[in-house]
Amino acid sequence: MKKKKGYFSISAVAEMFSVHQQTIRLYEREGLISPRRSEGNTRLFSEEDIQRLEEIIYLTHKLGINLAGVEMILKQQRRINKLQREINIMFKRFQQELEAEKLENNDEISHAAKRLSSLKSSQKETLDIPLLTTKKNKGT
Repeated sequence: MKKKKGYFSISAVAEMFSVHQQTIRLYEREGLISPRRSEGNTRLFSEEDIQRLEEIIYLTHKLGINLAGVEMILKQQRRINKLQREINIMFKRFQQELEAEKLENNDEISHAAKRLSSLKSSQKETLDIPLLTTKKNKGT
């Protein structure tokens, strides 16, 4: 069963963060948030919008960063997240390649061990034959 996502009105969000609705509208005009709109053009804030708004309010009200700075921080966070995803993909690919190489090396080692064992036993048989012959020759 899929959990239905809830949406919040601008008044509920403003009350949640103790900010004026105009402040939230300003953040939207600046492109810092993009809430969905209902058919009646009412702003609908998702959980992700709420999280982003919380971050924006923290940066502006608590740290005193202006909106241009907030915009740059958010852009850098997106770039970092994108790079992190790319690194994770590369890391996973390298892990798979290493695992495949490990299996291949194990197969080669196993094959080499069997070959070495085979060579040792054929060498032992070769060495045993002349010894037997020599013993027989000495006895005759």
